[in-house]
Amino acid sequence: MIAEETRKLPLNLSKEKNIDLYRKMLEIRCFEEKVFELYAQNLVPGTIHLYTGEEAVAVGVCGNLRKDDYITSTHRGHGHCIAKGAQPKRVMAEILGKKTGYCKGKGGSMHIADFKVGMLGATAVVGAGLPIAMGAGLSIKLRRTDNVVACFFGDGASNQGTFHEAINMAAVWKLPVIFVCENNVYAMGTRQSTVMLVKNVADRAVAYGIPGVAVDGNDVLAVYEAAQKAVEMARKGEGPTLIECKTYRHKGHSRIDPAKYRPKEEVEDWLRNDPIKRFKERLLETNVVMEAEIQQIERKVSAEIEEAAKFAMESSYPAAEEALQDVYA
Repeated sequence: MIAEETRKLPLNLSKEKNIDLYRKMLEIRCFEEKVFELYAQNLVPGTIHLYTGEEAVAVGVCGNLRKDDYITSTHRGHGHCIAKGAQPKRVMAEILGKKTGYCKGKGGSMHIADFKVGMLGATAVVGAGLPIAMGAGLSIKLRRTDNVVACFFGDGASNQGTFHEAINMAAVWKLPVIFVCENNVYAMGTRQSTVMLVKNVADRAVAYGIPGVAVDGNDVLAVYEAAQKAVEMARKGEGPTLIECKTYRHKGHSRIDPAKYRPKEEVEDWLRNDPIKRFKERLLETNVVMEAEIQQIERKVSAEIEEAAKFAMESSYPAAEEALQDVYA
């Protein structure tokens, strides 16, 4: 884990921006807790991979993106969707398989996309988002615009061939892609240190001749600062950056994983390092916000997520005759 001594005071951001970062992290946390609850009620088809504990990564990165920028996501993608601007009620509806969801209930938890906010899609295939992001970056360069792409992937994906191929091509062509490795220590149940000898995934950037930086992924401001520099570089045509965010999922790999392979002390240590709790304490200690403001934000976010769940549960399932609509073959 990143040592506590590396924690920083808030960057020179406006009060509104700091509050927005906190609110968005809290929104993702409340959303995932509600999904967990609905799954237990047998309302979610299939399984779920929760983003609980990793909120600072998606929020810190997407806090630097414009609506017309793009992201690619993973099987653990609910947080990415919401951080990029997707409506929680439509994300929830998609997870529940309802026709009011972003993919009309046909994508489910692991295959949500919304091109209107630049969400190019989540994918259940490990490492599949890397070449998609590279392709989107090539499109940007050919169109001569200043958009960027943020590509989220896990530490397990960094051992896939797509990792090398996508980053190498993006580096050679100086594509505007920010490769964001969410290193949550385990690829399913496999500890990262048992499958790679380098200490940091970010160390691999040297092989491609691009910047690589490892940051405390539970510090939203550290992530924000690293992403800010990478986005500025990408917009200026200076090519990609590899950012490794060291974080930890609070739950197992999926809903059915009890995660007994993780030492109890390790879990407790990371839970004390909760990104939302840390940022809340920092905002209060530095008088960016008052306790009353925090409580108001928390009440409002909780109510919004309850409304999103109500919307999803009350929405209709797709009709049987719609099964082959909007499907490519």
